[in-house]
Amino acid sequence: MLGSLFDFHNIRAYECLRMGVLQRVSSPSQKAPLEFGPFNMNIQKRWKKPVVSAQTRLEDRTRDLKLDRLMSRLRKLKIVLKLQEMISKRKGPFVSVQRLSRWKNIVGLNVAMGLFLHKYPHIFKISTHPRRGSLCCYITQKMADLIEEEAKAIKESELITVQRLKKLLMISTNGTLHIHALRLIRRELGLPEDFRDSILAKYDDFKLVNLEIIALANSDESLAVAEVEKWREEEYRVKWLSEFETKYAFQIHFPTGYKIEKGSREKLKNWQRLPYLKPYEKKEIVRIRTCGGVERFEKRAVGILHEFLSITVEKMVEIERLSHFRKDFNMEINVRELLLKHPGVFYISTKGSTQTVFLREAYSKGCMINPNPISTVRRKMLDLLLLGCKNSRELRHPKDGKDTPQNIVDNDIERFPREGDWVIPLLESSDDPNHSDMSVDMTKEEELDRNYETRNLCIEKDE
Repeated sequence: MLGSLFDFHNIRAYECLRMGVLQRVSSPSQKAPLEFGPFNMNIQKRWKKPVVSAQTRLEDRTRDLKLDRLMSRLRKLKIVLKLQEMISKRKGPFVSVQRLSRWKNIVGLNVAMGLFLHKYPHIFKISTHPRRGSLCCYITQKMADLIEEEAKAIKESELITVQRLKKLLMISTNGTLHIHALRLIRRELGLPEDFRDSILAKYDDFKLVNLEIIALANSDESLAVAEVEKWREEEYRVKWLSEFETKYAFQIHFPTGYKIEKGSREKLKNWQRLPYLKPYEKKEIVRIRTCGGVERFEKRAVGILHEFLSITVEKMVEIERLSHFRKDFNMEINVRELLLKHPGVFYISTKGSTQTVFLREAYSKGCMINPNPISTVRRKMLDLLLLGCKNSRELRHPKDGKDTPQNIVDNDIERFPREGDWVIPLLESSDDPNHSDMSVDMTKEEELDRNYETRNLCIEKDE
């Protein structure tokens, strides 16, 4: 009995082993990985070739620490300007900190709103509500003056802004652009918020094809000169370089620590000499399938992106917003991969939760080489932001011989329009969400109480 049971188990184990072997042979894709050992150490093992993509190039690129630091600071300034814009849209100049904390995710803030506001006392002023005890916030006079100065600089640079729009329309293949795409880069081009009515409808050089497409009515051939052409002419005249070397060349500025691979110098030299269709030229047709067509097509895209960044105010723009101009500029390529192929011309920064491309030749040590009036004002805003809590003691008002940062009546409050006491606009009920935080009229009962208190004070003084 025991012998027959033992034979049954042996047969069953043999069948299981046999089925496993047949299954492995029939499906070689499910084979276990071959491990190296003393009996198979001479067997060659194939290794997968590493994948080179735009993401791997982005991760392995040489970092420019100064531009990355500048981008992280500009992100904070962007949050401050968003808060200022949302505060200005309220009926009154004051907004409670509790209401501001609801806008935390809208402006892209990852810290507590109260900590962020206290970190920049030169931009945000916080006062305590005299009756409710809650905190109220408003923009300081310094920041308000800079915002007005920026709006004034944009207004004075209106003719230059019109030239920028003309250049963009002349670069486009069909001579048209989408207004939505222009609205996304409004700040980069120095356009006012109502540019559709204040600029597009004001000048006869533009015409609306429909509600969302704008075309160029009158082209100006004097504007059809790229910024890189001016540099090439200077290189040809001042440095006495040959026309063959400078006719199609770009400025190359590699970041500190960039390692040039073997054979890259020769490739770069040939690429600088490669002829291409310039941004404002539309006579030739670039065919990708012809000899050198791919390289010429990519170099034309580099020239368009170079001119696009040269037109902007701060010589930088988010890559995501560049994609809205691909069809208009006839750049059916991967823009990010093209920018990474030319680290001497462009630099991509990933700071600030976005990918922003800089024109490398326009910056030196993290600062613009040739600033304009609008970028100068924005630099002042950034300097005010970088002050942080420095020199903040002068912002406090003495009371009883001590500096009290809270429970004070600020002198800056007098710049706001009000009726009667400045506390009156603060007395809004927070129960009604449809009204502003600090703009409500005084009820009859409060007015009677105030008159009664004033009369009592006058009686006491007479006594």
